[in-house]
Amino acid sequence: MNLHNDFIINKFEFNPGVIDKFQNLHYAKDLWPIVYILSDGNIKEAYVGETTDTYARITTHLKSKSKSKLTAVHLITSGKFNKSATLDIESNLIKYISGDGQYKLQNGNAGLANHNYYQKKEVYLDIFKSIWDKLRTEGISKHSIEYIDNSDLFKYSPYKSLSTEQRRGLLVIIKCLLNDNFKNIVIEGGAGTGKTILATFLFKLLNTNIEDFNFNEFEYDELEFKELIFELKIKYPDPKMALVVPMSSFRKTLKKVFANVKGLKASMAIGPSEVADTKFDILIVDESHRLRRRVNLGTYFGVFDQVCSKLQLDKNTCSELDWILKQSSKAILFYDENQSIKPSDAKKEDFDKLKLNRLTKIEYLKSQFRVRGGNDYVKYIDDLLNCKLEPTKKVFDSPDYEFLMFDSLEDMQRQIRLRNTENGLARLVAGYSWKWVSQKDPNLYDIKIDNLELKWNSGNIDWVNSENSINEVGCIHTTQGYDLNYGGIIFGNEISYDKVNDEIIIKSENYFDRNGYQGISDPEALKQFIINIYKTIMLRGIKGTYIYVCDENLRDYFSKHIANYKVEQPTPIIPIEEVNPYENSVPLYNLRAAAGNFSETQIVNTEDYEWVKIPSRYKASKDLFACRIEGESMNKIIPNGSICLFRKYTGGSRNGKIVLVELSGRQDPDSGSAYTVKEYHSKKIVENNQWQHESITLKPLSNNDDYKNLELQGDELYALEVRGIFECVL
Repeated sequence: MNLHNDFIINKFEFNPGVIDKFQNLHYAKDLWPIVYILSDGNIKEAYVGETTDTYARITTHLKSKSKSKLTAVHLITSGKFNKSATLDIESNLIKYISGDGQYKLQNGNAGLANHNYYQKKEVYLDIFKSIWDKLRTEGISKHSIEYIDNSDLFKYSPYKSLSTEQRRGLLVIIKCLLNDNFKNIVIEGGAGTGKTILATFLFKLLNTNIEDFNFNEFEYDELEFKELIFELKIKYPDPKMALVVPMSSFRKTLKKVFANVKGLKASMAIGPSEVADTKFDILIVDESHRLRRRVNLGTYFGVFDQVCSKLQLDKNTCSELDWILKQSSKAILFYDENQSIKPSDAKKEDFDKLKLNRLTKIEYLKSQFRVRGGNDYVKYIDDLLNCKLEPTKKVFDSPDYEFLMFDSLEDMQRQIRLRNTENGLARLVAGYSWKWVSQKDPNLYDIKIDNLELKWNSGNIDWVNSENSINEVGCIHTTQGYDLNYGGIIFGNEISYDKVNDEIIIKSENYFDRNGYQGISDPEALKQFIINIYKTIMLRGIKGTYIYVCDENLRDYFSKHIANYKVEQPTPIIPIEEVNPYENSVPLYNLRAAAGNFSETQIVNTEDYEWVKIPSRYKASKDLFACRIEGESMNKIIPNGSICLFRKYTGGSRNGKIVLVELSGRQDPDSGSAYTVKEYHSKKIVENNQWQHESITLKPLSNNDDYKNLELQGDELYALEVRGIFECVL
């Protein structure tokens, strides 16, 4: 099925004359559900909507002060559209255009919701992907869906569909903002419960003009929400507010997000010391457990004392929490006591006291949104680190989450690199059990384990997304607040296990975060900080967490409760009598065979093929197949002779991905075959400010520089067909 035939995108100039041009569009005339995008390439603004009455909606937009500035309208129509589908496609377009960064959206964000309907995943998800690719060719969008999924602009965008629990929390916050009997709101939730998403969503909501809300999306049972927003905008038409982010690295990330959202500015994300400059109507504090007190502040002591003096607070007894409360009429604090990781963090007792205040409202977020292991995984980690698991408790096992322990750090590093190639955002992270010697001498290595030498993160700001981060090791300070797809966690020699007393113990002599231990006289307090650190970094990985443990006793303890990584056999081929097609295996195709072999309809007898097993993180299906790859042109990723897993290409994004392509009528000069595996790149060739044609580059990823790019243009483009998208080396 060619999904591009399932929809049409018509582009018109956005002016009063556009209404007449709708006469030739039966979807516009016949009150059919459509999706539309208003845009302007000069001011880089856009608006996304859906409607069943195209004439009325576009006429209304032409009268709008903000929307009338836009110059083009794209109507997306399809005979397969229904109301639920267009609402869903509209919601996805809003989220992905915002995350793409090409345009600032004029949309409000209050009406975004997840819509479930018939064939949503089976049909309409593919249609949306095809729509997105078509929009990329027209310049409305720039990046692939996969690229955007891993971007901070998307992850922390205020254009997100809130869960039922998050919407309930949002309602509590709005009611408290409207109620003068409450001054402070504390939203408690563990790592991955969506606190930052709710914080940015709320911030955008409060900074959106009432005319930009699309109340047509609200369901009948959300009328209360709609009415409350009206009340909120009346009480706070232009609120003086800021988002306070204690950690400088994460603050810089959220500044980038705010800079890309219409109505918000980078300067709205501030550090705690900046609240001293003015009084605020509303202060929202993300990661408020990282607000500081006057302990182990290093060069920050001077600034801390100046702010306390300016606010007439006792520097020896107050914390940045007191600054927030004094400088705001309303304070909204997103808090998790289990992510307090050092003695400079504001005391738990201060938050406990605040929560007991009659002027404070408390709400809880409990559902896990980051890690696919869900709340069961979160509880398992908590019980593991606090030695609450029963001795006979089986290892954590989930079809949706990889949780493995490695005997070899080299093996774990290798797997993290592979996961990074497959998914992006896979990183090594460690406890602070090694000195940071490379900070002073870049030629030195910090971490030496067996035959492996590694360095700590070379930078502190946005390290997760930095170019060389895959070759380095991050720490709690460079990863807290960030999402990873896979985390490879190194437990250092500062943490061990007492077999006699069945408890985690700390070896403080092996803990080298100076600001993390100075001033701590109670060993139990240091232990809790370190356990919080490991729990926090073990909850970074969306798809999986890998563990390597230095201490022998702790390794023995963990091995009883974490499945051990098993090195894959050199050949994952399954004996034919054990083959259960597409349940425990997928076919191994011969690259030199006819193209028909890539369709499962060609498989008549399983005996005609060899079949291979696939990793547990994949679900066997007819969308997957395997091929043996020969040659050295991709040896940075794919060793010569490897059996690799591919996903059949049926449309959608491929730019920047490793692909299996067929070259009709020619051979790859490197492999001598009509099939080749390369990294795919395409670009538009622009001459005289007009798009003339497309160029495709098939790029080798080899340690041998003799392998050159394969360039295709003109008629050669018709000789290329993408057969599969690389998933992993088996």
